[in-house]
Amino acid sequence: MREPNVIGDWQEYDGDLAGLRVRVHGLERAEPPRGGDDAAEGLTYFRFRVTVENRGTGHVGLHLEDGQLDIRTGPDGESAFLDWRNSTFIEGFDLYPLRRATAVLYAAAPEAQLLRLDIQVQLRADEEWTDRHLWSGGIGVDEELLDPASGTVRESLAGQISAFLHEEAERGAS
Repeated sequence: MREPNVIGDWQEYDGDLAGLRVRVHGLERAEPPRGGDDAAEGLTYFRFRVTVENRGTGHVGLHLEDGQLDIRTGPDGESAFLDWRNSTFIEGFDLYPLRRATAVLYAAAPEAQLLRLDIQVQLRADEEWTDRHLWSGGIGVDEELLDPASGTVRESLAGQISAFLHEEAERGAS
């Protein structure tokens, strides 16, 4: 079982996509720019970013849209509402070396569920599907935990998430 990334961490690809890396970051409460969707009535909106960076030697054709993201909230992993009307995606963009492309996404979920968020991303690069990667975090989590300057505390959070997932996997196997 792979361990999840902490929101803000980079995930690097290898093989044919060596030099390409992605991260989920900038998680915060935020109202969408064009107003909320009626389907999200009673839910709390939040925003996050997915950034892809090309450190390779050639350009990569990127595609990231709503069907390539899965957002789960709370202890039971309920699905969040992804507001595709207010979100900006990466659609058919040629990402050249030493450049980045960022998608800004708006989603909504019950306020009480925002302490635990799992965001899974699967890019399409050069018309091929990449591996899925998972980022975990939450809104309302002590900001010190997400500060890169406090590495030991951050590693502790990643360790806690990893330990929790291992325990859940063992329970499911028995």
